[in-house]
Amino acid sequence: MIFRQLFDAASSTYTYLLGDSGEALLIDPVYEQVPRDMALLQELGLRLPTTLDTHVHADHVTGAWRLRQSCGSLIALAAVVGAEGVNRPLRHGDRIDFGRRHVTVRATPGHTNGCLTYVLDDQSMAFTGDSLLIRGCGRTDFQQGSPQQLFASVREQILTLPDDCLLYPAHDYRGITVTSVAEERRFNPRLGGDVDVGDFTGYMDNLNLPHPKLMAAAVPANLRCGQPEGDAAAAQAPDWAPLTLRFSGVWEIEPMALLQYGATLQIVDVREAREFIDRLGHLPGAKLMPLSQLMSRLDELDRERPVVVVCRSGVRSAQASVLLTKAGFGKVANLAGGMLRWNTEGLPAASGSA
Repeated sequence: MIFRQLFDAASSTYTYLLGDSGEALLIDPVYEQVPRDMALLQELGLRLPTTLDTHVHADHVTGAWRLRQSCGSLIALAAVVGAEGVNRPLRHGDRIDFGRRHVTVRATPGHTNGCLTYVLDDQSMAFTGDSLLIRGCGRTDFQQGSPQQLFASVREQILTLPDDCLLYPAHDYRGITVTSVAEERRFNPRLGGDVDVGDFTGYMDNLNLPHPKLMAAAVPANLRCGQPEGDAAAAQAPDWAPLTLRFSGVWEIEPMALLQYGATLQIVDVREAREFIDRLGHLPGAKLMPLSQLMSRLDELDRERPVVVVCRSGVRSAQASVLLTKAGFGKVANLAGGMLRWNTEGLPAASGSA
């Protein structure tokens, strides 16, 4: 089985990818991170039949609708929520398959009335959303929350899993990535040890936390499964050439596409001068700007025209793409495979001095 834990720094949200036999689930995808998630799915050769949200989030917008627009995945969310656009309304005991594996749904309300925990088929992993955090739990003061209900949910549906079951929350604000049933049963200061429902209720009723900053926008959007209001469409890939977003965050252009679109682009070769004229040659019309000089020569480039960056293998040029993007260039791509692949595909290269 393939497992990846992904992170959105803006909301401290974890997104989880589970894959098997060419199929995947994404749990708690984030709207802004959909291009990243799509790139990872493509690179791992996985099809996405379903996205799962653990609850209606108040601190970020789900990527479920945007992923459905991109790859046709079904949207699964708790039935009790009544959200618009849900394809699979989930209830306690439901099963969601991916490849030869599956997760089972456990209803764990209390943080919100629609909280779900997803348990892997062999009970080695569970994805607890905000119902149980690492040494903590989600608040209970909005979205039909209830401390009594959350106490029962965690104690009966999560902490009854095997001791060595790994627990993966929807958030962590300290950079901690995983815990276990045994750890939380013993060390969770709110829900572990000898804490009873009265202790827990008294604690939760006196948190006095401000509401999440994005709550007024995020909750209505998530009740539409992340679909923008009106006819607004999800952000599209760059339209100046056919590009592929890699999991590293770098846009790449294939050699044949660059051959087709090259006349309209600025091509920047970031190798050293001796490499520019070696046996690999260089792209016709390419401008030599060694990576060590790139940032001091930005004024030589037109910020309005797309830039394609080239090197021997695509590694240095990927770094150059990142630097150019950070410097404010809005249309930047890396040549996939660099001059090595360009030559392997038998495409025309120039020789001679810079």
